[in-house]
Amino acid sequence: MSWIESLQKAIDYIEEHLLDEDFSVQRAAEAANSSVFHFQRTFAILTDMPVGEYIRGRRLTLAAQDLVCTDLKVIDLAYKYGYDTPEAFTKAFRRQHGMTPTEARNFSGKLKSYNRLVIQVSLKGAEQMQYAIVEKEAFQVAGIKKEFSLVNEENLAGIPKLWDEVNSNGTSGKLFKLNNGDIKGILGVCVDNRSQKPDSMDYWIAASFKGDEPDSFESMEVPASKWAVFEVHGAMPHAMQNTWKKIFSEWFPSSGYEHADAPELEVYTSVDASSPDYYSEIWIPVK
Repeated sequence: MSWIESLQKAIDYIEEHLLDEDFSVQRAAEAANSSVFHFQRTFAILTDMPVGEYIRGRRLTLAAQDLVCTDLKVIDLAYKYGYDTPEAFTKAFRRQHGMTPTEARNFSGKLKSYNRLVIQVSLKGAEQMQYAIVEKEAFQVAGIKKEFSLVNEENLAGIPKLWDEVNSNGTSGKLFKLNNGDIKGILGVCVDNRSQKPDSMDYWIAASFKGDEPDSFESMEVPASKWAVFEVHGAMPHAMQNTWKKIFSEWFPSSGYEHADAPELEVYTSVDASSPDYYSEIWIPVK
């Protein structure tokens, strides 16, 4: 359960330092002994919300309590909870609670509360997870690469847009034709950049490829690793999201494996992923 305990330590750090001026997601990730990328990804998978949304929700929940229980001025609350101006605070407060701080102080409506998270693992076992442990030598992929910032979860918004672009401009069809490597399909490859840029990641949409680097694409070598390869059955994106959640909430805590320092892969076997019989895979490096 050490992995779950590490994630809970990060959440505890967030709660203890929520109002610190030097608070950062980087420090919360360090409390979990994790990179920012893996912490953000795991948090979002398990909770169905980005870590930034949780932090904003918690701050505005505490701000609402202060409005009701204290005489602090709105301008003082704005600065206390990390907003540069009362106007920015009021806008965020209204977005969460559906009313202004003044209306909340006058008890003119219902407030929305984000409660402190406690990570709990459910080992159900009702549905079997089909997976294999695969040892694979280094292999080459070719495709397009884009760097995403991890600040404010820009990567979570940007990656789906990149897929929309690739599927609409014909790039996905070119990658399927290029695919002559051992892994069949188009790959979504998440590469943690923490050794070079702590607040960024690279995301590739690529194909397993043997040969010289194609003129129209970049190439990268995926290092040799041991992989847990999970079968995913069902239409996208729900089937993929559901499998990721089961991996982190059920499989990792009970398997004895840990995440290794290598890219993660999602394997899509055709362009049309809307069929209920669609087959895809998740490759996770493990140790």
